[in-house]
Amino acid sequence: ANFGINTIGLPGTIDLDIACTEYTIGFDTAVNTAMQAIDKVRDTSTSHERCSIIEVMGRGAGYIALWCGLANGAEEVLLPEKYDNNLEALIERVAHARELGKQHYIIINAEGVATGIETRATILGHMQRGGSPSCKDRVYATIMGAMAVDLLCEGKSNRVIAHKDGNFVDFDIDEALAMKKSVDEYMYDISKSLV
Repeated sequence: ANFGINTIGLPGTIDLDIACTEYTIGFDTAVNTAMQAIDKVRDTSTSHERCSIIEVMGRGAGYIALWCGLANGAEEVLLPEKYDNNLEALIERVAHARELGKQHYIIINAEGVATGIETRATILGHMQRGGSPSCKDRVYATIMGAMAVDLLCEGKSNRVIAHKDGNFVDFDIDEALAMKKSVDEYMYDISKSLV
């Protein structure tokens, strides 16, 4: 766009960290892949009565971790946006759950949050980027791509396609890049109540 080329951007990142949109292409596939892997780790953790830390991708954003924490009923979700570095409190919660007879303790850790707890760790890493795209990713990417072509045909440029409040919309690219995104407080509060 800065070089005068007609440009329409699509939000393609598994991290869901683009502020102008509630949906990014790739997120649904990545979060479903991680969710399925965490289900398998939970089975092993329960049978061996272990605490397991599963690290998911996200760079500086904890959306994959938050969604997986809710979907998988994790006992802890560590997000870069919220982590307080209080390892003692985290260890106390794990120990207290053990005292209450809990057979496993699943901690979903967004990459970039270091815990230092000696336990069984599973790093899902780039596995979340592979595989067949989910139906939602395929359909939303198709709609966003078609909308980008429509905008170009209308002579519009320097726009970004977004999904907001159930609708596909477009923003000025500079306006979109200036937006800030934060973790949904209600979702985060729910994740804290799943222990």
